[in-house]
Amino acid sequence: MKRQSTAVRETFSEVGKSLKTWRMLYKLKAVQVAERAGISLGTLHKIEKGDPSISIGAFLEVLNGLGLLESFAESLDPLNSDLGRMRINENLPKRIR
Repeated sequence: MKRQSTAVRETFSEVGKSLKTWRMLYKLKAVQVAERAGISLGTLHKIEKGDPSISIGAFLEVLNGLGLLESFAESLDPLNSDLGRMRINENLPKRIR
């Protein structure tokens, strides 16, 4: 497996801290979020510490458990960007090789 870049490691760490902060703002115990997400407490702790080895599925389940999944998905929607809105009417190819 390719080693993560510094930017990716730092982002994992920042996202993990943000998720922990959201959990605390909602006054939820770690065990509650883990149960909501259907993951172990250890996996939740890995996510909150920014461990890049966790699965994307576990990460998304935590977002869902915190009520953040929809806003996360919206943040990735190309139509929420200037570039996406500008190019939406262009004839985009189905695949980029």
